[in-house]
Amino acid sequence: MFLLMEINDFIKESYATIAPHLNEKQLRLLAAAEAKVLGYGGVTTIATLTNLSRPTITKALNELSEITEANIDARIRRPGGGRKKTKDTDPELVVLLEHLVEPETSGDPMSPLRWTCKSTRQLSRILTEAGHPISHKVVAELLKEQGYSLQANRKTLEGGDHPDRDDQFRYINKQASTFLNQGLPVISVDTKKKELVGQYMNGGKEWNPSGNPVNVNVYDFINPEVGKAIPYGIYDIARNSGWVNVGCDHDTSAFAVESIRRWWNTMGSKLYPNASKLLICADGGGSNGSRVRLWKFELQSFCDETGLEVTIAHFPPGTSKWNKIEHRLFSHISMNWRGRPLISHEVVVDLISATTTQKGLTVSAQLDKDTYPLKIKVSDEQMAQLNLHRHLFHGDWNYTVRPRESQRT
Repeated sequence: MFLLMEINDFIKESYATIAPHLNEKQLRLLAAAEAKVLGYGGVTTIATLTNLSRPTITKALNELSEITEANIDARIRRPGGGRKKTKDTDPELVVLLEHLVEPETSGDPMSPLRWTCKSTRQLSRILTEAGHPISHKVVAELLKEQGYSLQANRKTLEGGDHPDRDDQFRYINKQASTFLNQGLPVISVDTKKKELVGQYMNGGKEWNPSGNPVNVNVYDFINPEVGKAIPYGIYDIARNSGWVNVGCDHDTSAFAVESIRRWWNTMGSKLYPNASKLLICADGGGSNGSRVRLWKFELQSFCDETGLEVTIAHFPPGTSKWNKIEHRLFSHISMNWRGRPLISHEVVVDLISATTTQKGLTVSAQLDKDTYPLKIKVSDEQMAQLNLHRHLFHGDWNYTVRPRESQRT
């Protein structure tokens, strides 16, 4: 076993050393020679060690058996030679592909809200029928180069399929693009899954000395004296930064707006000192739900205090996975604390604050020990006093709350 590993390491190191001094044909012939010496399974082994494809090595094996005086000096393709890429030979291809995807897209070429639910095979068929023959693999490569992320069809059908779902995505994208182009803040908000605080099992694994796992409670019975951690997140789409307010009481609309308030007072107002407007992208349910009166009532107080004009755009039913905060912030927090018991609220805050990604995500967190009573009612009279303006398109999902000058403090 160890001898085989040493042979593989020797082949890999030798190939890497000599590769810069050989042309394309010489490289594949060398690989083929090594594969021939290894015998059965040699092609697969050499392909793995050299990153050459199996067909290339197989072709070289045939060339080895056919080498003669006549072909030994055959012309060698110069670096960069060979068949040109499809996008270079067909300049209209990328433009047409963008046009095809755009009707199902949330986001312009620079927008982080970009998504598409069309498959590469569908796009390949349409482009080919239009006189631009292309394989689905090349379509995938082009979409990736343009910053798209292909979403599986099963995810777009999760939950209720509202007839205006796609139109709402387009509307959210239009709002986000307008705000971002003007340098105004766009945030995605939501409550992360509530977490038990204490010596409880936490999913995932982390490196520990062998045979020395972290011991946790057998049963997940909540400790009423400690309670749960309720992380409410605010994700700044333009700056790839997150803010998490870790509550200890209840996930109410008052808690949700207080979390936004703390983000604005701590980070937002410094990052956007000249901003007069704010766009909030939120799910349609929960403490920031589109039908929750207290959510709108608390937002009005926030607007009165800050002088901000706040626009809210809710995702349609059954599309919570499209909320950017889920996979741009919450997923990375979960990965960062996997396998670690969340033994205290302070540990939760520290682990959230330590979350980073290779793409530059930064996260700040704060512990919120305030109480947020349940079952607070907002009367019709109080609702009538709100400076709330519903948009023409789905005013139940899209609306703007403006400050009441008489209430400014």
